Amino acid sequence: MILRRFVFPGALASVLLAASTGLAARQRPPIVVFAAASLKNALDDTGAAFTRATGRPVVFSYGASSAIAHQIERGAPADVFVSADSDWMDYVQKRGLVAPASRRDLFSNHLALIAPADSKVRLRMGKGMALAKALGEGRLAIAGPGVPAGKYARASLTALGVWDSVQAKLAEAENVRAALLFVARGETPLGIVYDTDAKIEPKVRIVGLFPDASHPPIVYPAALVATSKDPQAAAFLKFLRGPWGSAVFRRYGFIVLH
Repeated sequence: MILRRFVFPGALASVLLAASTGLAARQRPPIVVFAAASLKNALDDTGAAFTRATGRPVVFSYGASSAIAHQIERGAPADVFVSADSDWMDYVQKRGLVAPASRRDLFSNHLALIAPADSKVRLRMGKGMALAKALGEGRLAIAGPGVPAGKYARASLTALGVWDSVQAKLAEAENVRAALLFVARGETPLGIVYDTDAKIEPKVRIVGLFPDASHPPIVYPAALVATSKDPQAAAFLKFLRGPWGSAVFRRYGFIVLH
């Protein structure tokens, strides 16, 4: 007797639909996210989880929030912008480059003084701290003045009364991760980064945290880019601020604001 395998039309349609949907997801262009460099590790993990859950890939372009804002202003194709401060999100919003209704403040952070992991530097953090003495002939790695981490650092050093003693000893970096590398490679004896950056780099250690009251609040806002035509970009933003995204960012040391 010859046995025949029958596939019911409804089941066949379901199989074909599933296959075609999966193929379409793979063929669609990825969601493009422009984000502050300090978010790299946490966002990479969140993007991978979103792709596993939806089948939709996400790609990230990281850099200083100032540089990213100018790229969006010049028409760089992006779906989502995540800034490391409110000022640069305000900058693009005032120019109509993001969708205001989609804007949310997602995370916060702390500012840290770091040294190479084998450094013996000890320093009391606070007013009149002996930062210049601790630097000796070396330089202080710090993000540039237009970069959020650099602005927070300068504000804190000024509030603590030590800016004048160290401003001639700076090693300026294009973003906070570049400042982290200066210290990790031993090119500078000290640097200022977010404590979440320091926690993912084994070649540095945290000397101390700057008082939160010594600088403007560290806020990471996110919004949809106005020119985005991808409906899944909003889904990614929702995923980012949802339970899974929040858990990832907490694991990396960020403070969840929503």
